[in-house]
Amino acid sequence: MGKVSFKSLEKKINYSFKNEELLKSALTHKTYAFEADIPLEFNERLEFLGDSILGFVVAEQLYRGNRYFSEGELTRRRATLVKNSFLAKRARELDLGRYLLFGRGEKKQNGERNPTNLANALEALIGAVYLDSDLETVKKFIFDNVFETVSEF
Repeated sequence: MGKVSFKSLEKKINYSFKNEELLKSALTHKTYAFEADIPLEFNERLEFLGDSILGFVVAEQLYRGNRYFSEGELTRRRATLVKNSFLAKRARELDLGRYLLFGRGEKKQNGERNPTNLANALEALIGAVYLDSDLETVKKFIFDNVFETVSEF
């Protein structure tokens, strides 16, 4: 499996990876990794990290921007902003499915259009940006690529 270029995605998300292996891992589905001739890192661990970072960034923004909301209201709003359907919509807008690496079976099942795959890949991308940079950079990435406006909070 040859080298894949993600330069057009980096341009679209306005972030260039120092460690391109992190980007490739974020976009590699486990079916692709399992079919590879060499061991490959796939996106599930990065997804775990990205999910946590996204939850934190959203919670912080909600807390700072909504002084009079109760804990329950903050929790409901955070859940809405980090749910899979919302993330999958954003991933589609970034055309992330075009860059995902799948094994033959997942590819036949149109895995690039599967909302779960798309949401997971966006979370993995968040995790990869964080590991490649720092908290302030990943916050900027999230606000530039996941949320259209801060008023969504």
